[in-house]
Amino acid sequence: MGTPYHPPVKRSVEIAGHKTSISLEPVFWDMLRAVAEAEGLPINALVARIDAERLEADTVPGLAGAIRIWLATRP
Repeated sequence: MGTPYHPPVKRSVEIAGHKTSISLEPVFWDMLRAVAEAEGLPINALVARIDAERLEADTVPGLAGAIRIWLATRP
C-alpha cells in the first residue's frame, strides 16, 4: 500500500443543480467513493446529503471539512 500522504485533489461535484469544486486528499475521495458504492448512491448524492447535514450545524463548517468529519465519525 502506498503512503496516504498526498496533497488534496480538486474535483467537481453537482449539488442541487449547482457545480462546485471540492479539494480532498485521495484517501478521503476513496472513502467517499466506497461509502457511495455501499449505499448505492452516486457521489454527488452522498455529497448533497452531507452538505444538507452540515448546513444544520450550529457552526457551519466548509464542505470539504464537513466531508472529512462525516467520514471520520461514521460508525
